Amino acid sequence: MPSQERLSVIVLAAGKGTRMKSPLPKVLHPVAGRPMLESVVRAAKGAGAEEIRIVVGHGSQLVKAVSENWGVVCCEQKEQLGTADAVKSARLSDLEGDVVIMNGDHPLIEAEDIRAFVSEFRKLKADLAVVTSDLKNPGQFGRIIRHQGQMVAIVEAKDASADTLKIREVNTGIYVVKASVLRNDIERIQNKNSKGEYYLTDLIAISLAHQRDVEAIKASPKVAVGVNTQEELARATRKVHARKIRRLMEEGVMVIDPKSTYVEESVKVGPGSVLYPGCFLRGRTQIGSFSVIEPNVFVSDSEIGNSAQIRAGSYLESAKVHSKCVVGPYARLRPETVLHEESQVGNFVELKKVEFGKKSKAAHLTYLGDAEIGENVNIGCGTITCNYAADRKKYKTKIGNNVFVGSDSQFVAPVTVGDHAVIGSGSTITKDVPDHALAVARAKQFVKENYAPKAPAETQAEVKKEE
Repeated sequence: MPSQERLSVIVLAAGKGTRMKSPLPKVLHPVAGRPMLESVVRAAKGAGAEEIRIVVGHGSQLVKAVSENWGVVCCEQKEQLGTADAVKSARLSDLEGDVVIMNGDHPLIEAEDIRAFVSEFRKLKADLAVVTSDLKNPGQFGRIIRHQGQMVAIVEAKDASADTLKIREVNTGIYVVKASVLRNDIERIQNKNSKGEYYLTDLIAISLAHQRDVEAIKASPKVAVGVNTQEELARATRKVHARKIRRLMEEGVMVIDPKSTYVEESVKVGPGSVLYPGCFLRGRTQIGSFSVIEPNVFVSDSEIGNSAQIRAGSYLESAKVHSKCVVGPYARLRPETVLHEESQVGNFVELKKVEFGKKSKAAHLTYLGDAEIGENVNIGCGTITCNYAADRKKYKTKIGNNVFVGSDSQFVAPVTVGDHAVIGSGSTITKDVPDHALAVARAKQFVKENYAPKAPAETQAEVKKEE
């Protein structure tokens, strides 16, 4: 790719985020389940950035550890000397082509936004561009000053006059600049201000003074949304959830109450499925078509097939539910659990690392862990697989096809039950059961009459009766 078409991104992520009142670096605070810095990186990658350099400072070791698998380069700002100093810390000497400079705390930005203003920058053949937005309440944003339509300056809110504060076009803190211009002009920025810091906004005046082509590119107000407080963090999360819900509905998903349904951006839901209020879908979750997710269901990193029903209050984590299954209400599927087609797991049933066969049922009050359950098996109420032994190891229970397990049964693993076997209620199974066998493992019932002492009233009644 020619150098002039090359796109690099510098993400400023060195700030402490004092107003967050949190020991966690600000850019690692999650927005809709994803660190806001990751959202910015994903947007940059989606826009075609060949290289992303993250400038780290406060909490640098943690930020580096979290971002090391994102395919980025971390550059450390040794001292907090301002935004221009942070950009210089990104080692500008080997940058080529166009460079986008943006903040790591703007989680609402998307790839299409970056593509749009980079495209406009190249169309204008500019040397430097500031991305701006028109805001209803500009607040403390720097104002864009124009003369005959051309941007001539950025005035910070604290330095602005009453008339200037009426301007609604603001600096979003995002810049697009040719790498050569950035290298040359950033060295001219001085720190002659009350804080003794190097401000990136001074790049505008310097470039204009050197007859550069400086432009202001307007973008959606969402790109100006930064996160500096916990309240703003929550607000950003609401916006991301709302955006995802809106897109799902456009794709044919029925959402009963969008304002009380929470779906992270990474989740996929097929058309015709129904999401009830209070459900929370996160991570790598995928849901097929015509499935129903009832109220207050939590699903994380799980797969749910077509025409499945996840009833109210159920909790699924790293599980796989095939088509036409019914789960819950109030069931829990733990990691590595797989429910095959048309199986049913009812209320207060917990499964962990279980392969649950086609058309099998566990209706209620059951724990199955480290087990393989065949097809068309009935698991009675109160059944337990005793998978955790005194040696602190886990052992497996295997139950074949077409097995009937009576209520209140325990399987002390490792143990295998053959096809078509029947387990009597109340049994504790410690040995393998062959095909077609009946297994009953419980004490023989013993009845001793007149064992319990009689109450005085009963004794008196018998005496009167004899009289």
